Amino acid sequence: MIDEFQKLYPSAKEIKTTFCPYRVCPIGAHSDHQYGKITGFAIDKGIHIAYSATENGVVELASANFDGKVNFHINHIPEKQNDWADYLRGAAFALCEKYKLYKGVKAYIKGTLPIGGLSSSAAVILAFLSALCEANGITLSESEMVYIAQRAENKYVGVSCGKLDQSCEVYCKKDHLLYLDNKDDSFELIPQNSNMKPFEIAIFFSGVQRTLVGSAFNMRVDELKSASYALKAFAGMEYGKFEDSRLRDVPFEIYEAYKDKLPENWRKRAEHFYSEFDRVEKGAEAWRKGDIETFGRLSFESGYSSIYSYETGSPELKSIYEIMTKCDGIYGGRFSGAGFKGCCMALIDPSYKEEIKAFVTHNYLEAFPQYKDTFSVHFCNSADGCK
Repeated sequence: MIDEFQKLYPSAKEIKTTFCPYRVCPIGAHSDHQYGKITGFAIDKGIHIAYSATENGVVELASANFDGKVNFHINHIPEKQNDWADYLRGAAFALCEKYKLYKGVKAYIKGTLPIGGLSSSAAVILAFLSALCEANGITLSESEMVYIAQRAENKYVGVSCGKLDQSCEVYCKKDHLLYLDNKDDSFELIPQNSNMKPFEIAIFFSGVQRTLVGSAFNMRVDELKSASYALKAFAGMEYGKFEDSRLRDVPFEIYEAYKDKLPENWRKRAEHFYSEFDRVEKGAEAWRKGDIETFGRLSFESGYSSIYSYETGSPELKSIYEIMTKCDGIYGGRFSGAGFKGCCMALIDPSYKEEIKAFVTHNYLEAFPQYKDTFSVHFCNSADGCK
């Protein structure tokens, strides 16, 4: 990283580096923005940034994964440009809302896996926040890091995400499961039980890239909020402002009583939320007991609900999911991220790695031969979050 940075910026001095891991969410998908509960791991792959502070406040950015350089002043951040650097501009925008910045950075950014499904967007924001903060002598708490990174996506980039991605990439600890309640941000790091069978995390990239902005992601969020608003009205509850409404506000009993009054799509989205909430609680207990088979089964069930109730997942990701359910050595898994393209993740028995790679690769490329040059399989371990 430093050698590559020096080639781009030969006059730069005091070169430093920062890293933020990617994340996977085995159970708890599509629920954080409704204040649900989630489980997650940070993984030992992510976003690396090499950087050097600039005294004049200018930010100069280059990426190993995207073409072109980007420049802006730290106190004159332009509007969204719809390019790869929007997440970095968003990070600077959100940090400037709370802190006065004097120094910019020259930075070179590199991701260690293909983009899509592992929350590279949150990872690049968090890694860049770390660089800006260090350059300007700012120390953020973990909760501030999560808040500012989420705000960068919500208010600048325009993605209606919750805190799942940022929380996993900040709070996680190696060999522990993050169990987070998005309603009050309380969380527990549940250690791997000494009696648990060994596991690793497999990542299967479909070979298709994706973007959340302008996709069905924001529409799904609105459908969930609409369901919560309608259920409150049917039950005679105070429903307040639409933008502040969440399904977590609505007891399951209210949903059961009035679900047949909801439009079908809203009902199906709500069904995913409530069933996923239950799976997360059962999954945390299974993990606590060292029962990775039950935890994996619940992850498979989460993937099924995401496809058939939440109705997301590209044809490619649905294919990988179905292949995983038939593969020996996979405890469980689902597509990772929003599910419109990207990748699937799985918890696997490490002794089956080669068989798993061969089985999934053969069956996927038989269905989608056009991705033979871009489909890839990677094996990862849990990791500490960004500090």
